Amino acid sequence: MKKDIHPKNYRLVVFKDMSNDVTFLSRSTINTKETIKWEDGNEYPLVKLEISSASHPFYTGKMKLVDSAGRVDKFNSKYKKFFEKKETK
Repeated sequence: MKKDIHPKNYRLVVFKDMSNDVTFLSRSTINTKETIKWEDGNEYPLVKLEISSASHPFYTGKMKLVDSAGRVDKFNSKYKKFFEKKETK
């Protein structure tokens, strides 16, 4: 394996799933400007996630629409007539 290709500045970072407010502490090299006070009383960098294993349907077994850009609403309004025809049959 190649030497010196992995970063050496790993530190503890809090990741927060914004869809269900689940937080977890892990090691990362990601840069962030936000911080949060963790359960142990220390302050750690905060990374906000749209989806994580706590909210992803594969891990939870529940279907949940996570739509941050309005794509689902746009799709539904575009194909609204098609769905209405299918329901009446």
